[in-house]
Amino acid sequence: MTKRILMVVTNHTTITDDHKTGLWLEEFAVPYNVFKENGFDVKVTSIEGGEVPLDPNSIEDKAEWKGAEAELQDTATLSEDDKDGFDAIFLPGGHGTMFDFPENKTLQNVLQHFAENNKVISAVCHGPAGFVNATYQDGTSIVDGKKVAAFTDEEEKEMQLDTHMPFMLESTLREKGADFQQGEKWTDYSVADGRLVTGQNPQSSRSTAEKVVEALQ
Repeated sequence: MTKRILMVVTNHTTITDDHKTGLWLEEFAVPYNVFKENGFDVKVTSIEGGEVPLDPNSIEDKAEWKGAEAELQDTATLSEDDKDGFDAIFLPGGHGTMFDFPENKTLQNVLQHFAENNKVISAVCHGPAGFVNATYQDGTSIVDGKKVAAFTDEEEKEMQLDTHMPFMLESTLREKGADFQQGEKWTDYSVADGRLVTGQNPQSSRSTAEKVVEALQ
């Protein structure tokens, strides 16, 4: 049976009036290509549906990303129906996720269903922002006691965007009980803890996706 991956991306476009954001392209395109190269069926959804905004700083003219980019032109809206029929969920990052992922009840419900049914849950960079309010039915955080990598507070401060974030991702994941793991800043670092797979930053996009493939085999 062909494995099916649900990818969920942000629709949020601004950090401040003069600082645009959105999806970080590499964190979507590279995993998308890895999944397709492994013969997986990929459904791309977003929080609000429609065309997905890209963080201007992430746009690169790479021929190998064009197929993935085409999937972002008119995405389906994430729905409760997406709980079923998938083997894994993958949340790419971009600062936009810090604003619309934590507050989206549909995403929380989908993640809860994946966690309760021991499906693969994965995210990279700011994608784990989707986990901060995601719980099991008993209210336990899905990251409690789990090894988790994500964009670090150090990296956020180096970008000088920490004061504009609604919360600090690393600190909040730690507060939720995560066993936070990290490598050197701006280097490839990803970790799998059972069925939970996470990566630290854009540089970790490929290794995170490859760990998802391994988890599904």
